[in-house]
Amino acid sequence: MAINADEDTEFNDALRKHGILPPKPEAPRTPSPPLSPTLEELLQDFEPDQIRERAEEARNDDEARAIEAYRRKRIAEIQQEQRRARFGRVYPIGRDDYTREVTEASKIDEEGEEMVNKGTGVVCFLYKDGHVPSERAFNYIRTLASRHPRTKFVSIVGDKCIPNYPDRHLPTFFIYRKGEIVNQQVAWGADRERGLEELEALLNVAENDEDNDLSDDAYGEFSRSSVAKANIGAPKNIRDSARENDDSDSDFDL
Repeated sequence: MAINADEDTEFNDALRKHGILPPKPEAPRTPSPPLSPTLEELLQDFEPDQIRERAEEARNDDEARAIEAYRRKRIAEIQQEQRRARFGRVYPIGRDDYTREVTEASKIDEEGEEMVNKGTGVVCFLYKDGHVPSERAFNYIRTLASRHPRTKFVSIVGDKCIPNYPDRHLPTFFIYRKGEIVNQQVAWGADRERGLEELEALLNVAENDEDNDLSDDAYGEFSRSSVAKANIGAPKNIRDSARENDDSDSDFDL
C-alpha cells in the first residue's frame, strides 16, 4: 500500500520520527494585526471644523472630550504658525530703509520661538530691471518668499543700494541673521542658468541658524559644501567698499 506522506496520522508521525519521512512543513504564521492608530494619527489631517464634527459623533463622553482637547491643540498650533508666517512676499525697499528693514529686522526673534536671540532670516536681493539673470532670479525669489513666509525677502536696485555698484555683480544676495551677514552671493546665475531648487538650497541658511547643516532630505544634492562652492570668486569686502564709497550716509549699514 502506498504511503501518503501528506496525511496527518500516527503512522506517518512514527516514520517522521525515524527519518523515513521528511518533517511536516511548518504552518504559515499568522501575521500580527497592525497596531490601532492613535487618536492624533486619526485626526492629524483634519481641519478644526472637521474635528468638531468627529467629536459630535464620538461613542462616549470620554472620547468626545479627548477629540475636543485635540481640536483646541490644533487651533493653537495653527495660530502660532500664522503668527510666525509674517511675510510671504518680496518687499521693495529704498536705500534709507536698509537699516530698519534688513539689519534691524534680522535681530527680531519670532513670536513663540524657544531659542532666544535666534533672530529672523532676511534675504536682500540686489537687481537691475532688464537684466536677464536678475529677472530670472526675481521670479525665483517671489516663489521662495511665498514658500518660506518666516523668512523676510526684500529687493532693491543694485546701484540704489550701493552707489556705482557694477552690473556684473548682479544679481546679488545678502543673507542676514541677528544683525550680521551670514552669507553673500554675487552674480548668482550670471555665469549659467540656475534652477529654483539650487537657489532655495542656497538661501536655506537664512531659515536656519548658521551652525546648522542644510537638510539633505529637503534639498537632495545641495549641501552646505555645494553652497560654499557657488560663492567662490565673490568679492570679499562688499560691505567695507560700500562704506568707503559713501561714508556720509550713516543709515546705510551694509
